Amino acid sequence: MNASFTGKTPFLLLALLFCGGVLAVRAQSQGSLKLRQAIALPGVEGRIDHLAIDTAGERLFVSALGNNTVEVIDLRKAQRIRSITGLGAPQGIAYIPELNRLFVANDKGGIFKIYDAKSFQTLGELNFKDDADNFRYDDVTKKICVGFGSGGIAVVNAPDGKQIGSIKLTAHPEAFELEKNGKRIFVNVPNSRHVAVIDRDRGEVIATWKTDGASANFPMALDETNHRLFVGCRSPSKLVVLNTASGDLVASIGISSDTDDIFYDGKRHRIYAICGAGKIDIIEQTSADAYRALAKIDTADGARTGLFVPERDTVFVAVPHRASQQAEIRVYEIE
Repeated sequence: MNASFTGKTPFLLLALLFCGGVLAVRAQSQGSLKLRQAIALPGVEGRIDHLAIDTAGERLFVSALGNNTVEVIDLRKAQRIRSITGLGAPQGIAYIPELNRLFVANDKGGIFKIYDAKSFQTLGELNFKDDADNFRYDDVTKKICVGFGSGGIAVVNAPDGKQIGSIKLTAHPEAFELEKNGKRIFVNVPNSRHVAVIDRDRGEVIATWKTDGASANFPMALDETNHRLFVGCRSPSKLVVLNTASGDLVASIGISSDTDDIFYDGKRHRIYAICGAGKIDIIEQTSADAYRALAKIDTADGARTGLFVPERDTVFVAVPHRASQQAEIRVYEIE
């Protein structure tokens, strides 16, 4: 070894170790979520399903499925301010600001309820007979698509609350996504072990895509810019990435068990998988074709639903009451 280099070796090693440590800390920080607060939901029992937000009004709406209520949270005060009762296992939920209305899809009886979001008076309802579940709103056409029953998506005109059409599927739909720059709907149909692709103009399925041998495909998210569809599967537990131009498999990444909500963060190129095993799995999209596990954030047992709000750099997670674990909404800040 060169004598002059030998004298500098300890300093070089220290410098390398320091830089490596800084990079490791920076990578951990970039991949983490910080628990900012927990908002208690006393008296709420059973499973908690999906969430919606009124960004301007600082309100969070929580489908307390097992409690047959929707819980309304004031985010400024960090407390519940109202419970909407008389529901039948509420699942899908959405707040539409331009109408100032709250829409709630119920499992029992398939009742789809419409509320004034100020007074919370009922403005109307639709009866889909059974298992009204996930739904999505198209703010351009002002239409709502609602998954229901043993295999259908109803199309509802949001301003007047009237059903204007329906699309048949082979089995009950779970999460689905609407293209903003196209006319397709991508739908998880777990009992048929595929993703159905619907042409909105034609109102029919035009393709079905497989999910790399995985089943129980419940949650879904879409990266429309890169033409990538993210499908959360429970058996086995993995995130499947499909090319929306072809339906081909792009990647498959193992995740924690029992996922029920996944979200794509386009600003940071990440996917957040909220898993009932008590984890939020963060997957990094290093390119449209490459993905890696970035972090696993501890949450709580059975906390498998939530909401990512990009405007707030926040992930909300619904925690159900289990034994000494109290029902609450946890607020995670993206670091």
